[in-house]
Amino acid sequence: MPLTDKQKEYHKKYREEHKQQKREYFKKYAQEHREELQKYRKNYRDEHKHSAQEYSKNYITTERGIKSYRISSWKSNGVKHDDFDALYEKYKNTNECELCNIPITEGHGIIGKKHLDHDHITGEFRNILCGDCNINKRRFK
Repeated sequence: MPLTDKQKEYHKKYREEHKQQKREYFKKYAQEHREELQKYRKNYRDEHKHSAQEYSKNYITTERGIKSYRISSWKSNGVKHDDFDALYEKYKNTNECELCNIPITEGHGIIGKKHLDHDHITGEFRNILCGDCNINKRRFK
């Protein structure tokens, strides 16, 4: 049976008033049951590790997954852009550094790898560069 608005308000007020007590209780519990909790966490990680790895491996190997991963990475690094789909297509189709014109590919690392250059203050996209140009451009600003 769903709670009434009055009951919801009471529970909210109770949680707020007893927040510190609850925090202290859980802190004490964690100290007293440290070894049990560590074993539980380890077992949980071991049981779910395989399924999480399989999911990410299967998802990130699809074109859609790679695109989603790349765009979310850019956003989390502060890149701001009006059309991330168009930006991704430009990134995907760029094969030469826009400063030094050497061939570049996707992947991790610096030498010969694509990097999305952006202003770290405003988040504005600037160029798609090789790792060397990206580092040197940042260093000499």
